[in-house]
Amino acid sequence: MPRVASREGRKQVAGFFSPEMSFAMHTLARRQGRSLQALMAEAFNDVLRKYGESPIGD
Repeated sequence: MPRVASREGRKQVAGFFSPEMSFAMHTLARRQGRSLQALMAEAFNDVLRKYGESPIGD
């Protein structure tokens, strides 16, 4: 399978969530005109800040 250039140098982070959480996050992403991945990066950076760590970016 060929590699996708936008994934070069990146690692996948995954989790299992309720159908309601999945629906809510996909709906929010659509409403905001952003990708689910962008919202997840924002959320992860918020958690890092909450616990006194430096945000990483995307």
